[in-house]
This record gives sequence, C-alpha cells and structure tokens, in this order.
Amino acid sequence: MTGLSVLLLFVGLFLAGGAYSFARQKQPKGVIILLAACSVFALLAGVLRLDVWE
Repeated sequence: MTGLSVLLLFVGLFLAGGAYSFARQKQPKGVIILLAACSVFALLAGVLRLDVWE
C-alpha cells in the first residue's frame, strides 16, 4: 500500500462524509452530487493504485 493510495482513500472517505453531512443539512442537490462523484472517483483511484492488482 503506497502513500498516494492511502491519501486518495482518505480523501474519498472525507468527501463521502461531507456529502452525507450536506445531505443531512438539506443543501442543494448539485453540491451533494458533486461531492459524491468526487468521492467515488477518489476512492476508485485509491483502490486501483493498491499493489494487490499485480
């Protein structure tokens, strides 16, 4: 597990928590969708960078 993959996973989880928090606060849907999409991309990039695929 490299440092960059850990960072991407952490950022993805952080953004997912932000999306959940914004959804609970009834913020605009566009902001929630943007945070959720960024979270998914960061988590996907972190998982794909793991060394278990080689």
